[in-house]
Amino acid sequence: MKGKWVFAAAVLSIAASSGFAAGETVMVGGQAMLPSKDIVDNAVNSADHTTLVAAVKAAGLVDTLKSPGPFTVFAPTNEAFAALPAGTVDTLVKPENKATLTSILTYHVLPGRYDFRRLDSAIKAGGGKASIKTVNGEMLTFTENGPRNIVVADAAGHTADISTYDVYQSNGVIMVVDKVLMPM
Repeated sequence: MKGKWVFAAAVLSIAASSGFAAGETVMVGGQAMLPSKDIVDNAVNSADHTTLVAAVKAAGLVDTLKSPGPFTVFAPTNEAFAALPAGTVDTLVKPENKATLTSILTYHVLPGRYDFRRLDSAIKAGGGKASIKTVNGEMLTFTENGPRNIVVADAAGHTADISTYDVYQSNGVIMVVDKVLMPM
């Protein structure tokens, strides 16, 4: 019987740390992501998302991501941006590349609130795969690699793992990803 309680406590601990339940405060980039704040107001506090925030500002998407939404943002970390070829980010944030930057960033956004449960249901309904249209207009594909491990694939088949699920916001949900996804 003791083993069942230890297991139950472990499951609850994992669920709490992953933002499993709606309305929970989740830590991202060393800061609490408050469900009462919007996507931008939370993201600016994450030490792991300074590059993403700078890119969102350069693309002029701040007002959009502060609007009621709801949106689901697959938020690449600074490390994900750093893994791009040298000079890519510096080139993208230049004013003359705003359209390309906007296309890439909106490719990381789904219209609607897609938390783990909704993505999991879509994957199961699709026989192991779900393709969902992004705000950019192109598709992202979702599959599972384990019982609580959703993998996101871009149009070229490059994949990103979701490292932090269900970071609920007043206007949507953030999923932290380890790669920058690229539209065609």
